[in-house]
Amino acid sequence: MLTAKGAATRDRIVAAAAAEIRERGIAAVKLDDIGRRSRTGKSQLFHYFPDGKEQLLLAVAEREAEQVIEDQEPYLGQLTSWDAWSKWRDTVVEKYRRQGVHCPLGVLITEIGRHTPAAQAVTGQLLAQWQRRLETGIEDMQAAGEIRADVDPTRAAAALIAAIQGGVAILMASGSATHLEYALDLCLDYLSAS
Repeated sequence: MLTAKGAATRDRIVAAAAAEIRERGIAAVKLDDIGRRSRTGKSQLFHYFPDGKEQLLLAVAEREAEQVIEDQEPYLGQLTSWDAWSKWRDTVVEKYRRQGVHCPLGVLITEIGRHTPAAQAVTGQLLAQWQRRLETGIEDMQAAGEIRADVDPTRAAAALIAAIQGGVAILMASGSATHLEYALDLCLDYLSAS
């Protein structure tokens, strides 16, 4: 168990690593860079992450995965009306537009998630949790008669996540959120069609 000061130092190291990876890419980031940014020495880095960079990357992956879900709240947990879905959509688009190339989802999927099996597992858990939350929203709307019964919640939720990830990838490459907006709008139009 860490002391409050120890937990704050560990969090500062993880935040610094995440920021470095967002700005420079995982291949360019060295432990010295993270230490400089977090104002910690190598002994502190290895105290909190004795297995080195891979263990630190896992902590960053976990942090970024939590951030992806937190960025969509409170709407993701309350998808029980079309107004809530619209607010969720607007929140998603605005968050990614504002974060641009520095978004947690992009870092997790394009940078960290493909470098270690543990980080891939974190990414898989994030996607499963996210999909389940969207499925629940779709099921709630079906129970209220707002979404057709023949819509498969699992497939529709997976399509929403794919639309977001594709839109985010294009946003990261082009700086434009247009594809993200259109992809989400098309998915929501499909769900609301009677």
